[in-house]
Amino acid sequence: MGEYVALVRPRWSDMDAFGHVNHARLVTLLEEARVPLLFDDAAGVGLGEFARGMVVVRLAVDYRRPIVVDGSEVRVEMTLAELRYASFTLDYRLRAGPSEQAPVAATATTVLAPYDVNAASPRRLTSAERAFLAEHIPSGGTA
Repeated sequence: MGEYVALVRPRWSDMDAFGHVNHARLVTLLEEARVPLLFDDAAGVGLGEFARGMVVVRLAVDYRRPIVVDGSEVRVEMTLAELRYASFTLDYRLRAGPSEQAPVAATATTVLAPYDVNAASPRRLTSAERAFLAEHIPSGGTA
């Protein structure tokens, strides 16, 4: 089973009073991990609508160990857990370092829906968007 992998670097300002990345900042790290895929890579193949509107419908995070800001990147592994006509679900494994051997610090799930800003409402995924997601994010839930 493969994953779409992104490396993101926590910042010193992501730490809380206890010296580890707090919940809100961890959610931001997940966002930073998926943006290159959903905005940049998708736009690169002519699918720019994701960048014009995408909303998080649901988010769940389970913590396994603290993430300490030490200047190194963390590894975020993403898989496609579900692909529906108007939403898709990503599962994440966030590792406490850049290697695939680094311990898992958190697992998470987001349900995302494309959003039409002009109509102020969710929209259906196009067949090209569904094909892109199925091709670029391997299936196999992890969270």
